[in-house]
Amino acid sequence: MPVLGMGGFFFRARDPDALGLWYRTHLNVGGGCVAMPDAPSHDWAWQAVGGPLIFAPFPQDSDYFAPDKAFMLNFRVADLDPLLDSLCAAGIAIITDPQWDDPAVGRFARIHDPEGNAIELWEPPA
Repeated sequence: MPVLGMGGFFFRARDPDALGLWYRTHLNVGGGCVAMPDAPSHDWAWQAVGGPLIFAPFPQDSDYFAPDKAFMLNFRVADLDPLLDSLCAAGIAIITDPQWDDPAVGRFARIHDPEGNAIELWEPPA
């Protein structure tokens, strides 16, 4: 029987409680968060919206994200601009590059969490 989807993403953190709070506060990601207002909330699970998920190993020498990091998170977002406004207001540095955007693929921005993990924000095309 094939795999049905992603069931979790687990990673080490210097301060797991603080990092979890940062993700819940700024990105609405983590235990107790819901992507749709009418979805049920669970203390230990994030209720995300289904959709495409890219699973792509990168070459060891890729410069797509920092060489000292083994992964980069990519989150689909419904409306990138208000999220970027919110992150900017919270003092979170945002990186954009018009070359990343493509009408057939969508718009992109990058941020880093407090522990330096790269996060790509992706607004797919409408």
